[in-house]
Amino acid sequence: MSTTSVMTSPTASPAGEAEAPGPTPEVRFGPAANAGTFRRYVRETSLLVGRSMRMIPRVPERLFDVTLQPIMFTLLFLYVFGSAIDVPGMRYQDYLLPGLLGQGLAFGVMGAGAATASDFSSGVVDRFRSLPVTRLAVISAQVIGQMLEQILGMAIVLGLGLALGWRPDLDVAGFFTLAGLILLGLFAFTWFGVLLGMTFRSPEAVQGVGFATLFPLAFLAGTFVPIEGMAAVPRAIAQWDPISALVAAVRQVCQGTDSSGSWQLEHPVPAMIGWCVLLIVVCVPLALRRFDRTPAAN
Repeated sequence: MSTTSVMTSPTASPAGEAEAPGPTPEVRFGPAANAGTFRRYVRETSLLVGRSMRMIPRVPERLFDVTLQPIMFTLLFLYVFGSAIDVPGMRYQDYLLPGLLGQGLAFGVMGAGAATASDFSSGVVDRFRSLPVTRLAVISAQVIGQMLEQILGMAIVLGLGLALGWRPDLDVAGFFTLAGLILLGLFAFTWFGVLLGMTFRSPEAVQGVGFATLFPLAFLAGTFVPIEGMAAVPRAIAQWDPISALVAAVRQVCQGTDSSGSWQLEHPVPAMIGWCVLLIVVCVPLALRRFDRTPAAN
């Protein structure tokens, strides 16, 4: 699509005198203009999200990290380690599954980062930059598309957990609280993944950095074994591990289980909200700035 600019110039009158140019078109500001800008942003974002969703049937392996990985984690830890791990006062299914949900929020970093790095390195983002599309719509579509994929992974974990005997203790208010925490966590950690993908611009590098960082934090977060039984050094790290707040918050909402230790373990829901808000405040402006300054792919 090309745009045509119309330039006006003074025209000569029959007497040879130049006529004054016509009035300058009025530039409108206010609620109507703002509403039009917002509608354009929503329309562009929805189109780009649709493009991302249409790629899934063509490249189904991009969903392996949100489908096969949660299934393997659930089966391995439930049937291989579950028989050897004793959690006082509760069944291991009821301990493990909320932990996997909390861990899955943080692991969304790798999927979002790898997809963003792939789009940058393949030149897809450069094509979007050549179109009259707002920069926020491009990044928002990336975030929303990755969140939809992560929600699919969460649904698989929930369904598999219920089939394997997990029994969450949720009422209506608890269900909506859990849904809100999951959406907030996905939103925050997906933005972090997008920023990571813009920084490294290589899916392999993002995966390497993500696994090297998130795997130790996930194992220290009380996802699979109680933090109280750890040695002094890993226990001190685990008590302030950001993923510990996610795991403890989901476990408290789902099972009513309280944790002890650091402030964030004793107040996991406010701690989780605080970590997520911090990530959003830091990562969103950095990602937008990085998007403007990132050079085109060769």
